[in-house]
Amino acid sequence: MASTTNCVHVLMLFVIITTSMFSVTIANKDWPSFGNFNYTDWWSRFGNHYHQMNKTQQESKNIVVGGSQNWQFGYNYSDWAIKSGPFYLNDTLIFKYDAPNATSFPHSVYMYSSWRSFIKCDVKKAKMVANHTQGVGEGFKFVLNKWKPYYFSCGEKNGLHCNIGQMKFSIMPMFRPFWPSSP
Repeated sequence: MASTTNCVHVLMLFVIITTSMFSVTIANKDWPSFGNFNYTDWWSRFGNHYHQMNKTQQESKNIVVGGSQNWQFGYNYSDWAIKSGPFYLNDTLIFKYDAPNATSFPHSVYMYSSWRSFIKCDVKKAKMVANHTQGVGEGFKFVLNKWKPYYFSCGEKNGLHCNIGQMKFSIMPMFRPFWPSSP
């Protein structure tokens, strides 16, 4: 009975966190304000297929993970993901980091298949998607090509960079809005 209760609690926690991630990713400043929506112009905006779309809104973006901070030890990437969202399908994440040398830590990129292993920084249950050298120069590019939660971290020192260095984040790519932005 206790294991069933624990399973229910874990499932509820997963649903709450996934829903929260979903809510954060749709909070987009570029979406139209529905308070200023012109109901009389509905057909030309949504029903008229000849209406010109804003091409920049429909195109995939290249996003450098961490912005100007790149992929480094001690930067809060979960906070960065919340502030930089939403992320959309087919956007490309670019992980840039320095080559390993005497003055810098080596870094890598791991992707987790489950939220549970991500929270624990259990690198043994993750897949390496970029090694020490793939993020050097132009960086390692990862395309968000599926509608699912993605969990990333640095896997160095058996998860130390993930646990202590805050080098982890999760995102849920959204579908791009099909309407043009407000003027």
